[in-house]
Amino acid sequence: MTLVIETATAACSVALLDGATVLAAAHEVVGRGHAERLVPMIASLPGEGRAARILVDVGPGSFTGVRVGLAAAVGLSIGWGVEVAGYSSLALLAASGFAADPGIAQLAVILEGGHGEVFMQAFHSQPLTQDGPFRSLVPAAALEALAGRPAFGSGVRHLAALSESLDLRETLPSAADARLLPPDFTTLPARPIYGRAPDAKTLAERGLA
Repeated sequence: MTLVIETATAACSVALLDGATVLAAAHEVVGRGHAERLVPMIASLPGEGRAARILVDVGPGSFTGVRVGLAAAVGLSIGWGVEVAGYSSLALLAASGFAADPGIAQLAVILEGGHGEVFMQAFHSQPLTQDGPFRSLVPAAALEALAGRPAFGSGVRHLAALSESLDLRETLPSAADARLLPPDFTTLPARPIYGRAPDAKTLAERGLA
């Protein structure tokens, strides 16, 4: 079984998977309340969420949210003596987008990026593949890069203000959708992907410790 932890956006969600089967899941839109909600949500799962593997969203997304999820995942992996690996928030939303609308061959995922920018990455379906690396872009540049693709994610509202003819679908990632990810999208190292330099750095990150 796999415990999935998702805290990279305003949503906080967890899921217990047996292969591609969702045994139990919880999903809440908490804004900035991940630290308070995550552990109780895990504890509410069968067996208090204990699993042979932990899968956690490593970003990009909210700087604080990503770190909260990673801290919990790494801590539990040490306590339980199990493996922990990461996945991308962008790939998760791409997989869920293709599953929700199988007729789409290409899409872009657009997430809130902070400082007036969005995180953006394009994907192809069947099989799920990335169409280049993700980028942090101002909305006008993201609109140009979209090139008519449907767009999914929490950052699409920034493009809605620029054009009325776009196929935009505002959505947040859900831990249960990790069952849709191909295996090669679930082997990232358990360390954060920021997408842009974080505003705050630890002493070690500033070379002071």
